[in-house]
Amino acid sequence: MKKIKNITCIGAGYVGGPTMSVIAQKNPDIKVTVVDLNAARIAAWNHEDLSKLPVYEPGLDEVVKEARGRNLFFSTDVDRAIDEADMIFISVNTPTKTYGKGKGQAADLKYIELCARQIARVAKNDKIVVEKSTLPVRTAEALKSILHNTGNGVKFHILSNPEFLAEGTAIQDLHHPDRVLIGGENPEAIQTLVDIYAVWVPKENIITTNLWSSELSKLVANAFLAQRVSSINAISELCEVTGADVNEVAYAIGKDSRIGPKFLKASVGFGGSCFQKDILNLVYIARSYNLNKVADYWEQVIIMNDHQKERFADKIIKTLYNTVNGKNIAFLGWAFKKDTNDTRESAAIYVADHLLEEEAFITVYDPKVSAEQIYADLDYLGTRSPEENRRLVKVVNDPYEACQQAHAVAVLTEWDEFKTYDWQRIYDNMYKPAFVFDGRNILDKSVLENIGLVYQGIGK
Repeated sequence: MKKIKNITCIGAGYVGGPTMSVIAQKNPDIKVTVVDLNAARIAAWNHEDLSKLPVYEPGLDEVVKEARGRNLFFSTDVDRAIDEADMIFISVNTPTKTYGKGKGQAADLKYIELCARQIARVAKNDKIVVEKSTLPVRTAEALKSILHNTGNGVKFHILSNPEFLAEGTAIQDLHHPDRVLIGGENPEAIQTLVDIYAVWVPKENIITTNLWSSELSKLVANAFLAQRVSSINAISELCEVTGADVNEVAYAIGKDSRIGPKFLKASVGFGGSCFQKDILNLVYIARSYNLNKVADYWEQVIIMNDHQKERFADKIIKTLYNTVNGKNIAFLGWAFKKDTNDTRESAAIYVADHLLEEEAFITVYDPKVSAEQIYADLDYLGTRSPEENRRLVKVVNDPYEACQQAHAVAVLTEWDEFKTYDWQRIYDNMYKPAFVFDGRNILDKSVLENIGLVYQGIGK
């Protein structure tokens, strides 16, 4: 199989953009083109000011600066990029279906199929097609069927190369991955992708499997990580009623080498684009094979996560004398985790929704998330009209302004800067008694209580 000279990636989002930037950085002899139909997004990737990139990831701007214009290009000309490519990565969105069969659980594959049809229509020579989006098992079957039945004699080899990036540390994860997983049926096609990664990833960290194992491994990895979060969150509720401290429990069990310390932080619940979607996908696949006990087992991880968000909102209402009607609640953080501007499935959205149902007023401050995004997240739920959301929710660019005349402050994202604030100043400008609900357990309880704030963490 000939050496890869041109790579195209369809989809310039949180996966495609950073992954291709690093591949281009590490393989200066390969031309890498990232294409997307969203012209505004492509313009942002091409912006001279690197702080304007559409994805915020620490270190990404440096990588883009090094490779962009040399061998990394961003374009809206999808057909041309497909035509020129030897290898095509599909990195488009695969949201959970909001309609029809499998609604609320199955992945919506319409964007994947549109990509496959476009590749089939445009391609004039043999290509390797790489699934990079998170997909349900056996999606490659559908891709093969579409690509191989175009009748223009072009050969396609399909590989699965799932991403295991954590947002906020994506560049670090790409530079030093725990493992790179490549699944496929054609050994030569697999080897061409292995060679691209082997430029900077140690050989022993590149795993090759069959297609189905690779597709399933991605879903299972996320399911196991999310399960750990829901497990410690389930224990946090028990800690609150028994007088145990969830941080102490997590530390004690994390010292067991079989368990380990990671993903044992009790919080208001996990968010992000992958955990919930991938577990729902696993549940849907299990049900479609009539494995109902398996499906029920994994579904419980989601049920626990939803419960944790609802419980946090209820605790705010109960503590504020059973009513938040007309009261001001300050939200510190809206992103689903620190060091990213991604808000998909963020706990903040659902906690806000719950409090807004009770007619609370919310003022939001997040260092990286725009007001436009915050309103879009609330509007998407469809619980109330956009006008109502804008009446009840205010977004500000200053944390002290957010907390001004608040009855309570809720910490929803673990941004480091929140720990460094002048909490005395915040307290002085709040209604008394002044409450802090720390949904991430990042603030120092004794310091806040000495100031006079009433502090409530998770699992304490």
